[in-house]
Amino acid sequence: QPYEILQILEHAVQAACGAIHARAQIEQDKRGMGTTATALLIAGSGDQLRGFIAHVGDSRVYLTRQNQCHVLTEDHSLMNELVRRGKLNREQIESSPYKQYKNAVTRAVGVYSSVEVDTFDFDILPGDRFMLCSDGMYAYIDEELLPNQLAEGDVKEVPSKLVDSANAGGGHDNIT
Repeated sequence: QPYEILQILEHAVQAACGAIHARAQIEQDKRGMGTTATALLIAGSGDQLRGFIAHVGDSRVYLTRQNQCHVLTEDHSLMNELVRRGKLNREQIESSPYKQYKNAVTRAVGVYSSVEVDTFDFDILPGDRFMLCSDGMYAYIDEELLPNQLAEGDVKEVPSKLVDSANAGGGHDNIT
């Protein structure tokens, strides 16, 4: 059942959250540590595939479908929250006084003993391709080119090509 799968994913993220938080309480130098968590589970067979996502933070799941790019997850970041509330538009981020907080997340796994996890499921269509990545990667993505980049060549080589591309673009952050 879809609900049960989503519940299992959420419990896994919560278990990680509790473990990270507990360790940070024991080791002083790790106080306040946290991480993003973005998981995609694909279940089913043949043409009856379903995707299940659990998400916390500002990593993303991209879907390319019929040569179009879609971001399936919502960034849990200060910048995205300001944009959502109409306080800022995406073009103003680089010139805003909030620029120094560009990487600030509003939800992370492990900072507290539990976290609000976004979970949802969706139908997967033949030809769909997915990319899960950190902000260090998507800062360098051209979403119009992504469908072709994910479709070209051997799928096993795509991640390293994208990482190389991000590094060539300036790769200032961890690229995953």
